[in-house]
Amino acid sequence: MDRGFYIIMAAQFFSALADNALLITAIALLREIQAPAEYEPLLKLFFTFSYVALAAFVGAFADSMPKGRVMLISNTVKVVGCLMMIAGANPLYAYAVVGLGAAAYSPAKYGILTEYLPHSKLVVANSWIEGLTVAAIIIGTMAGGWLISPYVQEAFHAVDALLFGEVAGSLIDYSMGAIAGLYLVAALFNLWVPDTGVDHRVLHRNPWYLVRDFAHCVKLLWTDKLGQITLAVTTLFWGAGATLQYIMLRWAEAALNVPLHQATYLQGIFAAGVAIGAVLAGKLVPIDKSVRVIPVGIAMGLAALLMIPVHSLVPAAVLMVAVGAMAGFFVVPMNALLQHRGHILMGAGHSIAVQNFNENLGILVMLALYTVMVSTDLPVWLVIVLFGGFIIVSMSLVRRWHLFNMREHKDELERLLTIAASAHQPQHAGHVQTTGQVLREQLPAPRAVVHKTVSFIRGPGRRGKRR
Repeated sequence: MDRGFYIIMAAQFFSALADNALLITAIALLREIQAPAEYEPLLKLFFTFSYVALAAFVGAFADSMPKGRVMLISNTVKVVGCLMMIAGANPLYAYAVVGLGAAAYSPAKYGILTEYLPHSKLVVANSWIEGLTVAAIIIGTMAGGWLISPYVQEAFHAVDALLFGEVAGSLIDYSMGAIAGLYLVAALFNLWVPDTGVDHRVLHRNPWYLVRDFAHCVKLLWTDKLGQITLAVTTLFWGAGATLQYIMLRWAEAALNVPLHQATYLQGIFAAGVAIGAVLAGKLVPIDKSVRVIPVGIAMGLAALLMIPVHSLVPAAVLMVAVGAMAGFFVVPMNALLQHRGHILMGAGHSIAVQNFNENLGILVMLALYTVMVSTDLPVWLVIVLFGGFIIVSMSLVRRWHLFNMREHKDELERLLTIAASAHQPQHAGHVQTTGQVLREQLPAPRAVVHKTVSFIRGPGRRGKRR
């Protein structure tokens, strides 16, 4: 990988880091202004709305200009959302502005790799993206908890007293300012994102054309006998994952007696479990066997019910690692198979747009239901029962759907799975490789990664000056 690739990765890491820290800080802001409890899940709902409402347009927007410029514009929009919170705007509306920037950022961050790198390096590049995304979730969530912790707020109080003589406004504003700084760091990296040299299409002037084209792509993937199963699973998973993020916070505070800034560590532990499950899936699950992991999704729902009797931190951490590992193990193969089918049916860009639309629609629906439960003041144990029961029932229905397809359309499904296996089978090999085997062959050595990272930090010309 060359210097430009590491610039792209750095820009994406800092932007994702700020995204995850901002959610925790925004929740703390709502509590500081004593907003109703149901406003907290509404934050994510307002954030996600742009992904669904603008799904037909953001892909075309990302293709209309260099991806680095799209990423720069998107990060600037996110900074505006942070500044709106500092200025005292309604946190829900300000967070919706951040979501607008994130919706525009998503197709650009995936699309630039396809434009910039040869196909032989895309598997490695995507493994870097997924690894950095998980790292950003873990570090960003913990950073959000750290920024609202009492000792950091005391430090902000000292700075506030030094600058203004007394506390002026909300100390959370300093946390928001720090997160806006992370977005600015990402924007600085965006300035040096290399131009891929790809000709960009002018954004179509007729919005109804884009809507019709997008609707056709959605129908195409939902009517595919293999794509519909993978899309249903990933849609349910991301909706459940967004809801579980809030359930964990309430559960930690109610059952474990852990304050908000420490409850965020459980989310980081869960994300670490997802990473473990993803690595195991990459080593053990060939792409044509991906549909066999659906029962693991059912088991995840059963494991979530074990949150109810847990009332101490160590068992809670172990349970979150286990649930996260199940989540990563079953969603990564399904996601890979979904991207494969989408790429064949409509191309990578349209496939990502359709996937984002459905998954974020699932998030909207499940967060809306969770908001209703919070507004009716249901106890957290009952929320967990309803959540776990929903996962068990929905995944069981998807599994029955797939078994029905296997009975009624066996020949077609076997043909599609054979295509998936052959598409990921290396040349001159007699068996289908797992994702982990492919990565082991293509990932650079750790020493080379460290050397290139140091060279990137030094910058061009530094070595010559030292001589």
